[in-house]
Amino acid sequence: MMNNTTSVIFAGVGGQGTLLASRIIGRVLLDGGFDVKLSEVHGMSQRGGSVVTYVKYGEKVYSPVIDKGEADYIVAFEQMEAARWLNYLKPEGKMLINTQKLPPMPVITGAAEYNADIIGKIAASGAAVKSLNALELAERAGSARAVNVVMMGALSNELGFGGEMWEAALSGCSPAKALDINRKAFKLGKEA
Repeated sequence: MMNNTTSVIFAGVGGQGTLLASRIIGRVLLDGGFDVKLSEVHGMSQRGGSVVTYVKYGEKVYSPVIDKGEADYIVAFEQMEAARWLNYLKPEGKMLINTQKLPPMPVITGAAEYNADIIGKIAASGAAVKSLNALELAERAGSARAVNVVMMGALSNELGFGGEMWEAALSGCSPAKALDINRKAFKLGKEA
């Protein structure tokens, strides 16, 4: 018997909210009756380092680990992180990329350069890519910190599930002071 699961990777840098994004989707999936496994890898998250979260769901999930070439979706909150995790995408998978650039320390110090046209190179590799300026949309919603929720709105178009499930997850996972902004950010991401 084949066990069909769907795998999602959230990739960003410390402070971008990959962990909140994984909790929101986890709540939606649990409410949808799926078995869900999450795995968080923090790295140097407090210093702007790479942070990745794996989410796997299906009828029965045995491990949250996603190997290279297995991700159905990669949601990248930053362009360089999209490039870093590209080899984890299935050939038929989809990548959602925030156009924001957050230069790592070697770029800030001048020891390296930020790669040009990362999104174009990813698309040229054959990956199905949708990019959006989530930072601009988050600022329009009321806070630059809502980039993660903008990206969740965009992902909701891919995954489906009822709007009431996403609303319940946003309400249950968002800090009370950020809930109105997160609702606006989610809506803007969904419409983008």
